[in-house]
Amino acid sequence: MVGRAEMGRCWLDRGVSRADLQKDPRDVAAMFDDVAARYDVTNDVLSMGQTIRWRKAVTRALEPLAGATVLDLAAGTGTSSRPLMAQDAVVVSCDFSIGMLRQGMTQYPDQMFVAGDALALPFADDTFDAVTISFGLRNITDPAAGLREMARVTRPGGSLVVCEFSTPTWGPFRTAYLEYLMRALPEVAERMSSNPEAYVYLAESIRAWPDQRGLADLIAHNGWSDVRYRNLSGGIVALHRAAVPGP
Repeated sequence: MVGRAEMGRCWLDRGVSRADLQKDPRDVAAMFDDVAARYDVTNDVLSMGQTIRWRKAVTRALEPLAGATVLDLAAGTGTSSRPLMAQDAVVVSCDFSIGMLRQGMTQYPDQMFVAGDALALPFADDTFDAVTISFGLRNITDPAAGLREMARVTRPGGSLVVCEFSTPTWGPFRTAYLEYLMRALPEVAERMSSNPEAYVYLAESIRAWPDQRGLADLIAHNGWSDVRYRNLSGGIVALHRAAVPGP
């Protein structure tokens, strides 16, 4: 099993506070470093408390057995790993933002944190029974390559759960949601976050992201089979499930 001392590749560039949609890894890592201290509380406010519901949905979708090994990728401070650990899964919380990992180690000293680049994970083939990534696939420079790397470290028959922002299914709600993203979200972030520019990037990256069917196709073409999805919160978020083909 991987220990905290086995730290994978990471990027640091304290001179950059906002990423653009080209998603330079150094920019994205620095942006998350900047918001680490207030990241969890800001997200709870901006989502109107929905983050707790979404984490529970991920845990139900994975249905981890006691002792199952789970990689929680783009785990940030590790809050997303807590419901999985409550099911007695052996969870590795992996992220490439050192600021987020440091914050997580302070908050959760009982948790296993590893720094790692999603495009070159510091784990052997077939290491995990399952991989999950919540609100992080969108930030990977090459999401298709990231999905293939996740499949590499997952055993045959193992599962994937992706929780990611998506496209609301009802037209009027979709219009109101996009208005919130581009206007209200940055204004709230201005009051809540140490780096409101990060939340401008958040809004822009959500608008540029594929819809539910588009993400399902991306997953299916990059190492995973039996891809299914369901909407949460009216399609603001979609939960995609898949599996590594068995032997």
